[in-house]
Amino acid sequence: MTAISGVTGAMLIERAKSVLPGGVSRNTLLYDGPLRYVRHGKGCRVVDVDGREYIDFANNVAVHIHGHAYEPIVQAVTQQLKRGTAFTMATEAEVRFAEHLCSRSPAFEKIRFVNSGTEAVMAGMKAARAFTGRPKIAKVEGSYHGAYDFAEVSQGSGPGDWGSADHPAAVPLAEGTPSAVADNMVVLPFNDAEKATTILDEHKSEIACVIVDPVPHRIGMMPVSRVFAKAMRHWADRNGALLMFDEVITFRNGYGGVQEGLGIRPDLTSLGKMIGGGFPVGALAGCDDVMAVFAQGETGLRLPLAGTFSANPVTMTAGVAAMSHYGPETVARLNKLGDYARAGIAEAIQLADACANVCGAGSLLRLHLKERQPHNYREAYPSEKEKRAMNALIAALYDRGIMMIHTGSAALSTPMDHDDIDQLSSAVHAALVSIRPLLDD
Repeated sequence: MTAISGVTGAMLIERAKSVLPGGVSRNTLLYDGPLRYVRHGKGCRVVDVDGREYIDFANNVAVHIHGHAYEPIVQAVTQQLKRGTAFTMATEAEVRFAEHLCSRSPAFEKIRFVNSGTEAVMAGMKAARAFTGRPKIAKVEGSYHGAYDFAEVSQGSGPGDWGSADHPAAVPLAEGTPSAVADNMVVLPFNDAEKATTILDEHKSEIACVIVDPVPHRIGMMPVSRVFAKAMRHWADRNGALLMFDEVITFRNGYGGVQEGLGIRPDLTSLGKMIGGGFPVGALAGCDDVMAVFAQGETGLRLPLAGTFSANPVTMTAGVAAMSHYGPETVARLNKLGDYARAGIAEAIQLADACANVCGAGSLLRLHLKERQPHNYREAYPSEKEKRAMNALIAALYDRGIMMIHTGSAALSTPMDHDDIDQLSSAVHAALVSIRPLLDD
């Protein structure tokens, strides 16, 4: 392939290194392989600046539910751009989008918009503290909830510092994080209701909120068990705490999110990714009494929440277009396609006789280069050999025209069909065969 213009990926990499720390603004793009630059995308396919085409199973880490340049979104946003992009006034687009999202779940009595999933989680944690008057937040070991320093605790812990499995340590992610951050986070083992409850009981008068990702990507994309989710709901109810679901990624798996299928009604839910139609977005939804901390009351404002670009009409317009085209039938079709993808990849693994497995739920999946399917963060934690092999696998998939999230994960989009999934399964088979020496070493 030749470059579409005079600019090549290699040229852009060198330019980027001179002006961007590490050459990027998002570590999500980095793996042990060349940085690639996109030229354009349409539907479920993208073309890079060097002219190579890929089927996009990354979708900007689960952002694009309808793929790239979805015409209803393009048309709606184009019209809004002519009217303006952001104002120091509210817009009807915000009201319209809020009405739509609240109609999708009985747990969404009120909603506030922000600009990212990180901000949505941050707002949820602060709301829980403001509502309960308590300082501590409980989260599952290894779960990713964005770049808020409290949310980052135990996100990247490892065998050298993660403590016992029965009582995981609260380990900050970034150097220089104040010790008070970890002191106010309580870390729970995933899907072990008994052990988690024991830990929570040790802090029951201090915990404002328990936050759960129902299909946690960083833990391995194993779905939360109904037993665990209900145990967290019951514990919160008994002890005056709140339950928050982080559905920034997983809301795609049900018309009202994963919580709908679990039969769990959290007090708060953080949203983001695909609800913005490809534009920066986040939202916090929840019950009236908790969300009231954001409203001016008789005693003043309990929790200020500002944001220059929050609820800007471009994102709100794109969000309405995206979500109104993602109804129950479309959700069900995409989830069924996810089942087909996991079955196809499982067959590819078997044919390649590779030490690997696939897991996930709905339209999300993840490959693990392990013999057995992991059930928690510690089991999903990759060895150095597995990290090298996964980097090689991602590179091998790129070479075969397949783009996945660099953890070995995929998020499907509505333009995809069985032929696209068959190409994915075929490429995974060939890639696994090509990296066998790394897995067998």
